[in-house]
This record gives sequence, structure tokens and C-alpha cells, in this order.
Amino acid sequence: MSGLRVVPTWRHGQERLYVCLTDGRNIAWYDREASRVNLLSEDRRQDVLDALGPFLTGPVAIGPPPVPTPAELARLSLHPDDDLAPNRPGEALQIALDRDPGPARRLRPDPRRRALAAEQAVGEALDRLDGAGWHTLHSVPLPGGDRVHHLLIGPGGLFAVHTLYARKQRVTVADPMVTLGRREPRPLLRRVRADADRASYALTAEVHPVLALVGPTDVQVTAPPREARIVTDTDVEALARLGGVLKPADVEALHAMARDRQTWVRV
Repeated sequence: MSGLRVVPTWRHGQERLYVCLTDGRNIAWYDREASRVNLLSEDRRQDVLDALGPFLTGPVAIGPPPVPTPAELARLSLHPDDDLAPNRPGEALQIALDRDPGPARRLRPDPRRRALAAEQAVGEALDRLDGAGWHTLHSVPLPGGDRVHHLLIGPGGLFAVHTLYARKQRVTVADPMVTLGRREPRPLLRRVRADADRASYALTAEVHPVLALVGPTDVQVTAPPREARIVTDTDVEALARLGGVLKPADVEALHAMARDRQTWVRV
């Protein structure tokens, strides 16, 4: 027995199969689309091919990965349980709903499902920025049960995006209060800024707070919020037009740091 295990991951609909040692370190991966097995070391070549045998389809190229960057090497060294990159938009909510879906019949819709729909809508929009030099991490866990809904990293800087379901409702923003329709105002912008501050502490870099409203009929902002942006799900991609802050190497280094769960354990 080689002691190797194969761990599948998905990102933007693309599958990769990582070959891991018993301690969780990756030593190779199989890229189905490229039909290539990338080996980090030739020492375990045959063991890797044996482990991947049931998954290989057709002829494949085998060899070292094409000149990995320091950020890529850092990512490959992550234990799969510590890598946040495969998280889906609303990952924490999806897990919670799978564990406890709630009663089949209820008078009002489960608010968790509305929150999940909001995170999915914003997350899908942010994921579309990936080809423009941006990276997005979803459902980044913070100590105490909190989380950053989406962390956007790219040439324009870092953004902690908090989503709010506002379908067919009027939204009034009077910093720090946010009012949905006729509901009681909530000091939501304090939470948005606090999440961004914790992310800044973890990454030792400035992280800008963003509130993303999903599906509002109207948005009234009484005055520009302090240090925070207000966007809707239809214009969240405008964040990609921001630039001139981070170099590509800095973006990759921060992304490699942010995707490691251990980065967030003491914030």
C-alpha cells in the first residue's frame, strides 16, 4: 500500500484531483482538462500513477508542473481541510441547511435560505472576475462563529463583502443603520466594518468593507457611509474596475495567505 489518497476539488466548475500523503501534504495533482498529471517529485511517480489509476481517462502527460510560483507552492502545501479556496458561496449556510433543513411547512420562508440566495448571487458575480486578475474566497470563518461572506482580492485591493437579501424592498442607509422596507433599522454597517477590520488584522493589509444588497427596488443613502461601499448585486462587478493598488505578485501572495484557514484562527 502506498499510503496515498486522492482528494477531488472543484473551482469554477473545473475539477482537480490532488494526491496527498498521510499528513495531508500534496505531492501531485491531475488536471482533467489539460490531461496532465503534475508531479512535485519524481520519487513517488509510480505510486502517484497507481493512486490515480481509477480516475485517469485516455492518454495523459506526466511531469513537473510548469514553473510554479511561490504562491502556488504555498497553496499546494496546504492540508485540504485548511484550504478555503474550494468553499462555495454561502458554504456555511449550505452546511447548516443540510444538517438542519427545518420543518417542511412553515408560515414564513426560512431566512437562512434567503441569505443563502443572496450570497450565491453575489458570489457568482464575484467569481466571474477571476479571469481579470482577481480572486474571491467565500464564507471565510472567523472565531466566535462569525464569517466574511466574500473576500475579494485583486489589483484594486482587498474587499470584505457582506451580502444582504433585499428582494423587492426599499433600503435606506443612514450610517450605521440599514433599514429594509418597514423593518426596524439595524446597525449593520458596524458589523460590515468590524469584519473588514478583522480581515485587515489577519492579513496585515488594508481591507475595505462593502455591503452588497441583493435585489432591492430602491436604495436611499442619506450620506456617504464612513469607509464603506454600498453596491447592489447587479453592479458588484464594478469593483473590478478599481486598480493601481496591488501588483500581481502581491495579489497572489495575499490570496495564498487568505486561503489558509490557520490565518484566521486568532482574529
